[in-house]
Amino acid sequence: MNLKYNSVMVTGAAGFIGYHLSLRLLKDGCRVVGVDNLNPYYDVNLKEARLKKLRPFDNFSFHEQDLSNSEELNKIFENASFDVVVNLAAQAGVRYSLENPKAYVDANLVGFCNILEGCRHCNVKHLVFASSSSVYGANTRMPFSVHHNVDHPVSLYAATKKANELMAHTYSHLYGLPCTGLRFFTVYGPWGRPDMAAFLFTRAILEDKPIQVFNHGNMKRDFTYIDDIVEGVVRVMGKLPEPNPEWEGDDPDPGTSYTPYRIYNIGNNQPVDLMDFISALEKAVGKEAKKEFMDLQPGDVIETFADIDDLSKDVGFKPNTPIEEGIKKFVEWYKDYHDIE
Repeated sequence: MNLKYNSVMVTGAAGFIGYHLSLRLLKDGCRVVGVDNLNPYYDVNLKEARLKKLRPFDNFSFHEQDLSNSEELNKIFENASFDVVVNLAAQAGVRYSLENPKAYVDANLVGFCNILEGCRHCNVKHLVFASSSSVYGANTRMPFSVHHNVDHPVSLYAATKKANELMAHTYSHLYGLPCTGLRFFTVYGPWGRPDMAAFLFTRAILEDKPIQVFNHGNMKRDFTYIDDIVEGVVRVMGKLPEPNPEWEGDDPDPGTSYTPYRIYNIGNNQPVDLMDFISALEKAVGKEAKKEFMDLQPGDVIETFADIDDLSKDVGFKPNTPIEEGIKKFVEWYKDYHDIE
């Protein structure tokens, strides 16, 4: 069933994906209420710069608010009627979860529970929420499918994202709340996060500093360009999840349910060798990288590869931006943002 929506809450609106999604929805004429706590996990100036691009729109309003504050979040829900809530707010980063686990509990578990409660009590028609490819954890069967069991995470970040999927399913079962979870695969592009490889490597190459190449370069990632992610999210927003009539409890399908609940992968469906990714960056920057080869980091997985058949079948979309094109656009933005000739 398709859903027409005019009013959308986007949490994490000052974040990388949240900014791009908000901009797309605003240009489409939607009323967007952005929520973000502007935490200092990375440079707040970058978040403010993204918001500066959104604020001129008459159909945009913004609340600087932490999702773990249920009282203040409830006020936002009560003062507006949302057709769709897109929850992109989270404490991100696999490696940081090894150092500061409590931040992940507060943002990704307590915060998400408050979002579910807000959607339940304010009759939101569709909750779309960010999961992550990291939930596949110790799985090695490729490509990763939403119909595979994902009970062996290898980082607390991944465990909180898996928990979000379970929490959403519970609310779908108990209260009939339509929920769709999206497992994003290594998103990159303009306005990207400074802790991600494209940003880190580009900065290091331009500053003539070595880049850290983990697992000695023997890694593959399903790098997915931001415009493809946003297109996938927008299409899913308008597609209400429906119960799967073939779902059965003696052979439960993890990607669907007897309730209005679905999980989709959004990935490029074309894993790229880390060394090829670095080569594309070197070409776009016009300079060779100094490489420092390192062992595999705790919490990292060696390869990601998205099976996107369900996404393609249900919403008619497949990400298709080639890595060379996406990297070129990212480097152009990076140089422009930092005033580099």
